[in-house]
Amino acid sequence: MQRAIRQQKILEIIAKKEIDTQEELCEELIKMNVNVTQATISRDVKELKLYKVAGTHKKYKYASLDYYVDSVNNRMTNLFKGCVLGISSANNLILVKTMRGNGSTVGVFVDSLNINEIIGSVAGDDTLLIVIDKNEHTAKVEAILRDYLS
Repeated sequence: MQRAIRQQKILEIIAKKEIDTQEELCEELIKMNVNVTQATISRDVKELKLYKVAGTHKKYKYASLDYYVDSVNNRMTNLFKGCVLGISSANNLILVKTMRGNGSTVGVFVDSLNINEIIGSVAGDDTLLIVIDKNEHTAKVEAILRDYLS
């Protein structure tokens, strides 16, 4: 079986079940008619950058970094939508008005977007001030932020 297909099956398995050993992963793949060895699984675990996190039913389970990054990004996007009250701009500054206590949370989200035109930001209790590199880039960055609100 091709490596990419086998690795996709591994990701599907760990998304559905709590798997805490390579042997368990090997058994699950064999149940799916994928003949593998523990050495192959070991290489796949490294290539997929799987790591162990606390499980619900087992002490630990394999997890994919991409899965958790996507999950965190979805939660952060929802939080951004839920706590931003308004966005306004002037020259090379954008002011994001938030619900009380959420200025820094919105700042973390905006920083995670890695928008090249943003040179820095300062968070308060209910505001985030974003500094843009050039006045002409402000509208573009503001539009990106507004897209996250819809």
